[in-house]
Amino acid sequence: MSLTAANTAIVVDSTADFPEAPTRFPNWRVVPLYVRFGDESHRDCVDLGPDEFYARLRTASELPTTSQPTPADFAAAYEELAGYERIYSVHISGKLSGTVASARTAAAEAGADQLRIVDSDTASAAIAMLGLAIQRRLERGTTDEEIDELVERYRREAGLLFTVDTLEFLARGGRIGRARALAGQMLNVKPILTIREGEVLPVKRVRGSQKAFMEFVRAFREGTPDAPGLRVGIAHADAPERAEALAELVARERPRAEIDVTTTLGAVIGTHAGPGTVGFFWFYDP
Repeated sequence: MSLTAANTAIVVDSTADFPEAPTRFPNWRVVPLYVRFGDESHRDCVDLGPDEFYARLRTASELPTTSQPTPADFAAAYEELAGYERIYSVHISGKLSGTVASARTAAAEAGADQLRIVDSDTASAAIAMLGLAIQRRLERGTTDEEIDELVERYRREAGLLFTVDTLEFLARGGRIGRARALAGQMLNVKPILTIREGEVLPVKRVRGSQKAFMEFVRAFREGTPDAPGLRVGIAHADAPERAEALAELVARERPRAEIDVTTTLGAVIGTHAGPGTVGFFWFYDP
């Protein structure tokens, strides 16, 4: 079967931090996760945008909680896209959220051959970048086999680093993985983290934001070519100056790269990462 942007849809969840996707691409939909402050439940990036979320988070007496979409939420999105011959549903790592399990349940209940559920093994802008890589192939014509190969290569080769102001948010939310060993370290130590095989892992500890930034520089230099086809994503949690510094880094170190996504972490990822987080993502896709 030949897949195109006219006959194939892409569904992501709100942890992709790409809320503008459906306005950019008619064949995309975003299914929101939920954020709860006390008794108030909000749909991520629908009822509660990043600006309002971080303002509330800074003054909240208790951290909010998050929950995945229901199978019914996914079923509604798939029904809306029923006119497409194929739907790729691409989601946050199943080790970090039950979101992909909800998508699989909805797909099984629908019994539709058109659905392909993809565990991205990653989070945030990295999900959006995988979706965009699929979209580029759809726009020139592709196949399920080529997309399967892309997904596997993306899992192996995509680069991801992020740093948080404190591990408190990851630890409280239970998303810290083997990076737990870094918790409780001395003040001003910045953990450099990644996500590998769907799990948050420690890369290095450095002292201060400047040294953290230099670690990003080192990894980007060593892990990328300066060539057309290098795709970059930048995400931040209420830290626009850090995102701007990363954009300047890309322009300086890899002027032929293209920044696919620059985004603010939404309420769900922001709940677990905390204010001040910055993420840096890259993938060579010639």
